[in-house]
Amino acid sequence: MTEEKRFGPVRLIRGGPKGRYPLSHSVYVEDAGVIIDAGADEVRYRELIAGPGVREVWLTHWHEDHLTHLDLFEGLPLRHMAVEAGALQGIEAMLDWYGYDREAYRDYWRKTLREDFHIKPRRAAYSFTPGEVIDLGSCTVEVIHAPGHTPGFVALFFREPQVLFMGDYDLTAFGPWYGDRAGSIEQTIASVRRLQQVPAKIWLTSHEDGCFEGDVAPVFDRYLAVIDEREAKLLDLLAVPRTMEDIVAACIVYRKPREPKAFFEWGEGAIMGKHLDRLLGSGAIALEDGRYRRR
Repeated sequence: MTEEKRFGPVRLIRGGPKGRYPLSHSVYVEDAGVIIDAGADEVRYRELIAGPGVREVWLTHWHEDHLTHLDLFEGLPLRHMAVEAGALQGIEAMLDWYGYDREAYRDYWRKTLREDFHIKPRRAAYSFTPGEVIDLGSCTVEVIHAPGHTPGFVALFFREPQVLFMGDYDLTAFGPWYGDRAGSIEQTIASVRRLQQVPAKIWLTSHEDGCFEGDVAPVFDRYLAVIDEREAKLLDLLAVPRTMEDIVAACIVYRKPREPKAFFEWGEGAIMGKHLDRLLGSGAIALEDGRYRRR
């Protein structure tokens, strides 16, 4: 097992060595017995349950790779943002929140969400209030509402050790994800910049490296620069009128065609769709006869 990072009472529980999807890292708060997100290592979770114990589970947001092992914590209080309660009502609700409209995609995800992520209806005992400060005894944690990735996404700032858990604002080379039905490029940019201003010394995230220290300003800048890079490539592509199918086939986000299509093809279209809407709104492109073109 990769050695866990520990900062005061805050531990980073790794989902494998790199926390790549379908895994994700979690945070565990000692003494308080709080687990934040449940997509990491099942064996490690069972060890924590056995001792020193888990008393409550928090969610940064509703995505499946953060819910995988919730069954291990059955009966414990669950806490997340109330605005996302609808996404946790079951598989069909989750597919609707993503925005899957093709039945073939939905069929793939129905099986995957049930078998690989153990998705079923969940109900929170408590809800976060944006800006609230929760006293966990071993530390206090500030709840920061950071929409964009999802509408109810929260980052959590542990004040005394100055540790910020940013979840899926993960500072990876892939860049931000904002392809959900309610995802937003502008909110993502605003949230990331807001999180950059939090007086943290340690930044923890849900995927890949998962831990950043020191001068992270260049890392934040590079992460957000991916948004502009995607848009610039899309504008270059639209020098010639293109259909949505043409745009998806260009693989601007994922770089090459990949399987399963229900993940990669849908995701490509979802992210490019956000950029198309943004460019249409600014007047940079036009839509004529089912084709997009640069003005």
